[in-house]
Amino acid sequence: MATLSSQLNVIVEKTKNLIQLCEALQEENDLLKLEVQSLQVAFETTKAKVQQGEEKLKAMAVAKSLDESNVDKDAINEKILDTKQKINDFVREIDKCIGLLK
Repeated sequence: MATLSSQLNVIVEKTKNLIQLCEALQEENDLLKLEVQSLQVAFETTKAKVQQGEEKLKAMAVAKSLDESNVDKDAINEKILDTKQKINDFVREIDKCIGLLK
């Protein structure tokens, strides 16, 4: 009977140890779940910032292309004004020639 009682005590002790281990593992599991949630929030925040950065990059690319097209337009307008000035100079020369012929 003594061996049965000692075996039962060993089983009870091992069961207590398993229960304590199980409780410790449950606490660790809860902590890990909280950490996972925290990391998910951080990931979503970072993902949103990356998306905003990509949108800003696209907007800047569009703005740059529009700015470059304005530079091209300025160059074209300058050439047009230069051409008009040359035409005006030729008309004055022609008027002078006509005036001399009269």
